[in-house]
Amino acid sequence: MPTPFLRALALVPAAPVVPMLLGAPSAARLDFTAANTLLTPEALRDTPAFDALVQQLLAAQHAVTGLGGYLENRVIYRRSAHFGAAEGARSLHLGVDVWVPAGTPVAAPLPATIHSLADNNNFGDYGPTVILQHELAGTVFYSLYGHLGRAEWQHLRPGQALAAGETFATVGPYPENGDWPPHLHFQLMLNLQGRQGDFPGVARPDQRDHWAVLCPDPNLLLRSPLLM
Repeated sequence: MPTPFLRALALVPAAPVVPMLLGAPSAARLDFTAANTLLTPEALRDTPAFDALVQQLLAAQHAVTGLGGYLENRVIYRRSAHFGAAEGARSLHLGVDVWVPAGTPVAAPLPATIHSLADNNNFGDYGPTVILQHELAGTVFYSLYGHLGRAEWQHLRPGQALAAGETFATVGPYPENGDWPPHLHFQLMLNLQGRQGDFPGVARPDQRDHWAVLCPDPNLLLRSPLLM
């Protein structure tokens, strides 16, 4: 049963964080689970090869933007020790990824205040990261933006106010974005658990129910038909 907060979130006008192509004909859903046989160790080993694979997946669907990932059990995290060993490894994605070129603008989906910033610069991590704080229907909640460009990010400050639709960052290039093919990781959180500038974006599959409650579906805001 949806909570009053989730019902209120569903009534907010669609709010794409990347003001282009979400739900458009030039967008496609990308699959990074074990069902995608193109996700070989060779294709994931280094970032240029992985980036070439992403472009191949987009071209196969005549798309320039890729979408997907919420609660997807992925194999792509095996490329980085950041996500743990085989036993107890984290592979359940808690946000939505928007695969777009580096330099693509990123906008606030709702009125917000910048809560915190961090450059999570481990291999396979978020790279430059922003967490925004919002309030809706009496509930304070948060949104996270990972894999950003450092040039714009370094001028942001905690406490800075942002209007709905205001551009505040861009999608970053590799390697500064955590060494990933360029994309935005967008995630919602109901509780930051005391964290600043960082929050788990990938969890253990056996903890799916716990994290699904804490991190609601970002498509409640994006409203992309590809993710419904």
